[in-house]
Amino acid sequence: MTRDSSHPVAREGHVPVGSAGLFYRDIGHGAPIVVLHGGPEFDHGYLLPEMDRLADSFRLIYYDQRGRGRSADGVHPEDVGIESDVEDLESLRRWFELDSIIVLGHSWGGVLAMEYTVRHPKHVSRLVLINTAPASHPDVQLLRDHFRNIRPAGDAERMASLRATTAFVDGDLEVEAEYYRIHYGLALPRPEHVERVVGRLRTNVTSEGVLKARAIEERLYEQTWSLPDYDLVSQLSRLDTPTLVIHGDKVFVPVELAARIADAMPRGRLIVIPGCGHFAYLEFTDLIHTHITSFVQAN
Repeated sequence: MTRDSSHPVAREGHVPVGSAGLFYRDIGHGAPIVVLHGGPEFDHGYLLPEMDRLADSFRLIYYDQRGRGRSADGVHPEDVGIESDVEDLESLRRWFELDSIIVLGHSWGGVLAMEYTVRHPKHVSRLVLINTAPASHPDVQLLRDHFRNIRPAGDAERMASLRATTAFVDGDLEVEAEYYRIHYGLALPRPEHVERVVGRLRTNVTSEGVLKARAIEERLYEQTWSLPDYDLVSQLSRLDTPTLVIHGDKVFVPVELAARIADAMPRGRLIVIPGCGHFAYLEFTDLIHTHITSFVQAN
């Protein structure tokens, strides 16, 4: 099948990491941006097709983090942790023979992006955080308290009931979709966007894959957010990396948590988008492209 030459064609494959392989999707030309998906139990598919808008101006390299999506084969949950996730990104950079990269993280991907930048600052030319998750244990506690305060009681009860079902425990895709439909009802002001995101979350996984990804998520939380002394914010102050933090002003993740990250970085800048929820790339696609392009091209 031929395509209009104005539309970049994606190149796909796997990057070997130990006995596993990271599925990647490489599209566009220009300055390389490595895109880190959130979850951390999801894969990169929920970012498409809107994030590809950036492929008009940049080379985008997406990948499914180890044990998730199409990077799940041959992976056991105990093989994965925050250290392996950071080093997988470094392996991907070396595989593509890139001296430096722009690292873009959405939601939990923002945490991984910051972890990588702290460890490998010389290889990160710029850092972009879109709707980033919190970067310290105290801020995670604030976020969880925030959820308890803003979530309608009926929604909290429905989510708890779903979690208690055998189908949810077994990784049933439809039941989990209903769970996230409620969860992300707070994250996206427009119901059609909720349906769009939820419909993408399980495109490339099975029930077995869901259970594996959940176990990996728990391991990542145990090694980061659950540690009382976990504090990426205090480490960001030593970075000289130009950083753009884009956040929505709706109720899902409070703006002050993103502002704490931007304020900690000597070259950090915060942009707050009015009326935006937790998926800015979907809700304001062209605006995100404009902000990122201006940021990358600035001296």
